[in-house]
Amino acid sequence: MQKIVVTGASGFLGGRLLKHLTQHRIASEVIGTGRRAERKAEFEQAGCRYEAGDLLDRDFCGSLLTEADAVIHCAALSAPWGRRDEFVKSNIITTRNLLTVGQQLGVKKFVFISTPSIYFDFKDRFHVSENDPLPLKMVNAYAATKWEAEREVLQQNSGTFQTIALRPRAIIGAEDTVIFPRLLNAYQSGRLKIIGHGRNIVDLTSVRNVIEAILCTFEAKSEAFGQAYNITNGEPVKLWEEINFLLEQLQLAPVRQHVPLAAAAVFARMMEVKAKITRGPEPTLTRYGIGVLAKSLTMDISKARRLLNYHPVQTTREGIAEFIEWYLHPQP
Repeated sequence: MQKIVVTGASGFLGGRLLKHLTQHRIASEVIGTGRRAERKAEFEQAGCRYEAGDLLDRDFCGSLLTEADAVIHCAALSAPWGRRDEFVKSNIITTRNLLTVGQQLGVKKFVFISTPSIYFDFKDRFHVSENDPLPLKMVNAYAATKWEAEREVLQQNSGTFQTIALRPRAIIGAEDTVIFPRLLNAYQSGRLKIIGHGRNIVDLTSVRNVIEAILCTFEAKSEAFGQAYNITNGEPVKLWEEINFLLEQLQLAPVRQHVPLAAAAVFARMMEVKAKITRGPEPTLTRYGIGVLAKSLTMDISKARRLLNYHPVQTTREGIAEFIEWYLHPQP
């Protein structure tokens, strides 16, 4: 490829992807973009090209995608709480802009980073495949708008404009600013408790494995496009064992105290109602957040193995170790 564009490069996955593509010279030109300009110096120091801008601006999209061969669309408003119109703008309208401008300018490949949040229904689910029934109502505005955007992306697939969607589950690793940092903040404030029995099994995905899946799309055959793929480490784990492993590696005492799931859900519901009435910020606890910590969710990645030739290159414990090294000794 001559030129690859990475959106959402100011975030976790997008930033790691921009550095990897640049450092491994996957294309003659790699450019990352995001709304925040504060990481520009960091990227330039790493030899990456970065341009801050707003994907709601089609003119900016046009300048970005000119002569591009591929777009990796990582940008999204990812949160369990917020106004629906903000999610629509960030997750649907920006995607439409990139699809429209990309086709006009002759982009050949469009890789959309979707979400397995579309599977979540407050129940234990195991070995979920891409064809399994989805909940009648999505768990939140984030899942709903990402699902709508994913459908639009896949509908645009053609012989000259190949589109594909990846659904990575719970991304971890160096530069993670979401999953492990939130857990550690809750721990340090005394709020982290095991929800329910604590034996729930989940899939996690090392960020290096998500990058590997993206690289696989560059070599995939035409029949692999126009479809969505689950992406994980391929090794379901007991969530609270991994959380306690993280804490122990940081020389912190493991979490032992349990909170009944029903009680936690009621408390989260009360906090959500209060936040809606007062139009306040995201509650400290949400029902979705409680469900993620208490319910099992594992995913079948056999389709990605078969059609994308995807094979995880990093284990869960390796991903945790990578995060710990970065957390204790952050590098620019």
